[in-house]
Amino acid sequence: MTTDSLRTVSVERIGPGRFTATNSRGDTISLGTGSDGGFTPVELFLAAIGGCSAADVDVATTRHAEPTTFSLSVEGHKVEDDGGNRMTDLEVAFTVAFPGGEAGDRARAILPRAVKTSHDKLCTVSRTVEAGTSVAVKVADAD
Repeated sequence: MTTDSLRTVSVERIGPGRFTATNSRGDTISLGTGSDGGFTPVELFLAAIGGCSAADVDVATTRHAEPTTFSLSVEGHKVEDDGGNRMTDLEVAFTVAFPGGEAGDRARAILPRAVKTSHDKLCTVSRTVEAGTSVAVKVADAD
């Protein structure tokens, strides 16, 4: 692996059940257990799937026309079973509209292919989930 492929986020506890994630560019987002507002880690996971797919589809379709509507919802079920906690039945649903005319027609025509290509090849987040990538954990010295 190269340093060009490395992506990092640090997470720091800021209070009981509250954390701040910081990316390598210094941007932050608050998260927590859901009891004090903010996004939970599961909600951020769903947002990551949606955001990744949205970015792919946006790049492909806006080459032709700016959408008049562009939103998506991401949902799934959190289950607890003998194997532990996990998400099942993940689904991304796009709602996209384009203006009338030739450019809008081109964007509408490629929309299904753009969604499929994002799912099948481009969206790093959902592709990682579907590939079943392992997650290594360790405890580092605090000193």
